[in-house]
Amino acid sequence: MFPNDHLEKWFGGQGLWPHVPSTDWGNWVWQLQNRITQLDQLEQFLELTPEEREGCYHANKKLALAITPYFFNLIDRDDPHCPIRRQVIPQGGELLVSPDEKLDPVGEEDSMVAPGIVHRYPDRVLFLVTDRCAAYCRYCTRSRLVSNAQDYNFHPELDAGLTYVEQHPEIRDVLLSGGDPLLLSDAKLEYLLKRLRAIPHVEFVRIGSRIPVFLPQRITPRLLKILKSHGPVWMSLHVNHPRECTMELKEACEQMAFAGVPMGNQSVLLRGVNDSVAVMQSLVHRLLMMRVRPYYLYQCDLITGSAHLRSDIAKGIEIIRGLRGHTTGYAIPQFVVDAPGGGGKVPINPEYIKEITEAEIVMRNFQGEEYRYPRATPLTGNVLKFLREGEEILT
Repeated sequence: MFPNDHLEKWFGGQGLWPHVPSTDWGNWVWQLQNRITQLDQLEQFLELTPEEREGCYHANKKLALAITPYFFNLIDRDDPHCPIRRQVIPQGGELLVSPDEKLDPVGEEDSMVAPGIVHRYPDRVLFLVTDRCAAYCRYCTRSRLVSNAQDYNFHPELDAGLTYVEQHPEIRDVLLSGGDPLLLSDAKLEYLLKRLRAIPHVEFVRIGSRIPVFLPQRITPRLLKILKSHGPVWMSLHVNHPRECTMELKEACEQMAFAGVPMGNQSVLLRGVNDSVAVMQSLVHRLLMMRVRPYYLYQCDLITGSAHLRSDIAKGIEIIRGLRGHTTGYAIPQFVVDAPGGGGKVPINPEYIKEITEAEIVMRNFQGEEYRYPRATPLTGNVLKFLREGEEILT
C-alpha cells in the first residue's frame, strides 16, 4: 500500500474545515468543542453504510461517538473500508457479542486495589486518571468505563491513588492512563507528575496517550515545559495505520522528543486496518521517522462487540515474521496477547528454534535457512590450566 514511504504524502491539513481560522484550527480546545458526536453531524460529511448507520444509532449504549475534526479529515469518505473510518465510526457489529467476549477482558477490575489503581505486576501500577478521550476507538478495552456510555460512573480520585503509590515502596513504575491523561488540564497534569516525582521509590513514569494522534494541537509549549520539568516522562503512543502519521503528528513527536520525552508506540492488530505486512512495515518506518520506537503490537482484546475488528493471532505472527530480516530491528514491535482474565502480557513470536539438544541449538533465520550454535559447556581442566598460565604471563 505504501511501498516507498519516503516518497509518499504525509497527510494532514484543514480539509473539510478550510473556512476555520488557523488560530482556531490549531487550538486543541476548539477541536474538542467541535467534535462530531451525533449521527446527524456525521451524515453531513459522509454517506454512511447501513451497518454504520445502525452502529451510530445504538452507539451510546456501548461507547460514545466522538471524532475530532482533525482526525475526521484522515478518513477516505469514498471508501467504506477506509482503515481510519473503521476505527472510529460505529458499526452494527458492535451490537453482537460472542461467547468469549467480556466487558473487562483483561481482568482489571479484579486487580483494582484503590480507586483507579490496578496493581497486577509486582513493581508497577496502572493509574486510571480520567474516563474521557478526544475520540473513541471502537475496539477500546475500557469501553465499559470511558465516556460513561454504560453507566460505569467512574470518578477518578487522584489523591487516593497517589496515597496508595506513596504507601507501597515496591512500586517503582507508574503508568498514567484512562481515558487519556493528556485531556487533563495543564495544572492537574502537573500536579500529578509533581506528586509522583516526589515519591522516592517511583523511578519510572509513563503516560499512555492517543491524544497526539487524535489531537496533535494539544502538544503546546506549556505542556512540553511540564513534561520536561518533571521528566523523564515516557510516552506510550497509539498509532495504528500509516495514514495517521501526518505532518502534524510528526511535528508533535519531534517537539516531545526535543523536550526529553522518550516515545514508544503500541499498535492494536485490527482486521481491515493494519493486518498485513505491507501496511505494518509502512507504519513502523514512519514511526521511526517521527522518533518513535515501535514497542508493542497487541492482539485485539476480547472486548464485547469487537469480533468484526479482531484479526486472527496467526496473522500477527505472520506480520512479525514478515518484518524480521526485512527491516531494522528497531522497527519490529513485540507481538503480545494481554491474556484474558488478568494473565498479563504474553509475548507471541514466530518459531525460530527448531531443536535444543545437549550439544547445540538448531535454529532457522528469517529466510527459513537452518543454523547450529553450540551449547555452553564447563571448562575442562586443561583449558583452565592454559588460562591460568596465560594470566601469569600477562602479570
